[in-house]
Amino acid sequence: MRTMAIALIVAAVTSVSAAEFDTPWKDHSVALVIDPYYANAIDWEKLKTETRVVAIIHKATIGLTKLDPGYFKRKEEARKRGYLWGSYHWGVTGEPEKQADFYIDTVKPEPDELIALDLEDAQSKTLMNVDEAIRFVERVKARTGRYPVLYTNHSSAKLIATKYKNSVFTKTPLWYARFKPRVTDFPAGVWPSYTLWQFSSELLAQMPIPGTRPDMDVNVFNGTAEQLKASWPLTKAPGLN
Repeated sequence: MRTMAIALIVAAVTSVSAAEFDTPWKDHSVALVIDPYYANAIDWEKLKTETRVVAIIHKATIGLTKLDPGYFKRKEEARKRGYLWGSYHWGVTGEPEKQADFYIDTVKPEPDELIALDLEDAQSKTLMNVDEAIRFVERVKARTGRYPVLYTNHSSAKLIATKYKNSVFTKTPLWYARFKPRVTDFPAGVWPSYTLWQFSSELLAQMPIPGTRPDMDVNVFNGTAEQLKASWPLTKAPGLN
């Protein structure tokens, strides 16, 4: 009997884990998040018909000087309509501390606003690399008292999980970019799972969102809309220290 009970528990855990990485956006209880930049069109009246979209993370800054031209207008509109709000910085190579300062000084995030770093390629020569990202994250923590969410793709997450297991990334909730419906090789080690999963983008429109075009990035939260609201601005992911 005891062996059977253990087997049932293992089966249940495996089932939950499988569902977590197998088209979770098909579960109508989970929350969705869009992450636009200025060129992504939004029809706000149509968008509100998709009640699972409760948060928006907008591109804010790039490098040391560039600001997304739609950022502040979009923020005003989204906040007026009751959406949770967040921003991200697109990292480039060089002077990560100054990039963090530019981001924070430009966005001036309120305590209820998500902050994030877009680490497009952890081994890039032109974009921010993984060692520069560590310095950026540490600077943001020093400036704001909290760690940013880390957006990155599968290969970069795998590199971090393999070579940076004891780094500051253990404190950064993962925003995982992977454009496929089912993941069987999630790079666990630093993160127990994703917090956000960007599953649909301008390159591969997997899920249309009312009021947006197919070029809109769409993300699924690892939990329900109520859980997302309760944990926003995602300063600490479940399972992280």
